[in-house]
Amino acid sequence: MWIPVARLPPRLRLSASAAAGRFCILGSAAATRKHLPARNRSGLSDCSPQLLPETDFRNPPKKASRSSLDFKRYVTDRRLAETLAQIVCGKPNRPPHLLLECNPGPGILTEALLEAGAKVVALESDKTFIPHLESLGKKLDGKLRVIHCDFFRIDPRSGGAIKPPAMSSEELFKNLGIEEVPWTAGIPLKVFGMFPSRGEKRALWKLAYDLYSCTSIYKFGRIEINMFIGEKEFQKLMADPRNPKLYHVLSVIWQIACEIKVLHMEPWSSFDVYTRSGRLENTKRKHCFGRRTATVIDHLRSLTPLDARDVLMQIGKEEDEKVVNMYPQDFKRLFETIECSEDCAYKWLYDETLEDM
Repeated sequence: MWIPVARLPPRLRLSASAAAGRFCILGSAAATRKHLPARNRSGLSDCSPQLLPETDFRNPPKKASRSSLDFKRYVTDRRLAETLAQIVCGKPNRPPHLLLECNPGPGILTEALLEAGAKVVALESDKTFIPHLESLGKKLDGKLRVIHCDFFRIDPRSGGAIKPPAMSSEELFKNLGIEEVPWTAGIPLKVFGMFPSRGEKRALWKLAYDLYSCTSIYKFGRIEINMFIGEKEFQKLMADPRNPKLYHVLSVIWQIACEIKVLHMEPWSSFDVYTRSGRLENTKRKHCFGRRTATVIDHLRSLTPLDARDVLMQIGKEEDEKVVNMYPQDFKRLFETIECSEDCAYKWLYDETLEDM
């Protein structure tokens, strides 16, 4: 059901670089570390300490918790962990940001982040790893805080009571002592993790919705997201009309809203995989702008109650302009034109079914 929405929150009308999205790409081995600048490769330790002997995290636990996804990948290589810590934390003399680490698992990357000077809060969705992480925190004099929470299930829109590992952002940030800050006040905290193996697109949609509406974690300020993402999904995210097979609504949404940077490339083989059944499944879905011949005006009529022809005329586009020929910056001008219009009290049409995401 479509309902009218008056306008977007003021903070979203700042600039195209209002938020930051930094991605480490998971792809082929041939594309790995040579893409990392030399300053991020130098000075790495030659030691490769193993996990604690009392807990063998390199073998899947006999009983996986219900909160686990079908499979998860974890950083268990010390050298990779040190490289990632240098990338995320930046120069040693910079004041440390609070870092929310999503699903740290065995804590190899967690240790590297702490050694690099980061203030870390581990948000772990799988109870299997929590005792080990809490033990690690005690050894580090309380510098690590561990919370049973799934970052990708913060503020779920399914309705009803919120049960762990899902959590409300209000509760989480209150427990951490984090208060709302102005959008222009800088970055209050960073998030680091890996998109769910089977839910990259879903997670991207939810983050985009929260960003544009300034809700959930973005209610507290301009959060910086640092995520591992599959190479194919990232190519879709950065596509434009020159690559129509990959060009997607998400390409437009994220390129408009964020300054996107590629930090590192790493092959899938660098990560340990934990599964319930021991099998990995591959599903393919095609997501694009619908029919390749669809026009912008067709989509506008389902997005805004404003006169679609008038909106297109204001941005210098013809009525038969095809969606696949519109660059992200064209969409930015389109959205800004709608947002600045004084012709109607309601600017947008909103589909209530999105709340079920």
